[in-house]
Amino acid sequence: MKTLSKKKKIIIISVMVALLLITGYVNVALNSTISDGMSTNTNTSSESFYTSYRTEREATRTQEIQFYDSIIASTTSSDEAKQEAEENKLALIAQMEKELVTEGIIRGKGFEDAIVTSSSSNVNVFIKSAELTKAEVAQITSVVTEQLGVEIDKIVIIPSE
Repeated sequence: MKTLSKKKKIIIISVMVALLLITGYVNVALNSTISDGMSTNTNTSSESFYTSYRTEREATRTQEIQFYDSIIASTTSSDEAKQEAEENKLALIAQMEKELVTEGIIRGKGFEDAIVTSSSSNVNVFIKSAELTKAEVAQITSVVTEQLGVEIDKIVIIPSE
């Protein structure tokens, strides 16, 4: 089995992070454009929750990636620490991508907005809605189980308006 050099791995990871950030920016830009074109009576606190949560999540994850990059680039880090940092960074990027895709699919199913956060113990799904029907909960649960491969009892769906 042929392994990639460190330089190639770093380039691949950098490209993946750049694509993820570009996708996030385009998503926000498109949502802003759509929101500006529509006159709706939305709850401002709800919008600020979803916006601020995404901003905080992106900032935290950017810091985590920078931390892993500093370990990888450090001349004093052991090979074991560098390898672990690379693995953790790749896992974080994969998690970010899965959450982003899952959020997009949920919005594509007709929900106004969604935030998905996953950890080793559970998945939290915030849905911009006053309340959800059993059919909507089942629909969201189906998307989450398919995209994230988690068991139903590990999913927490939280409607918030």
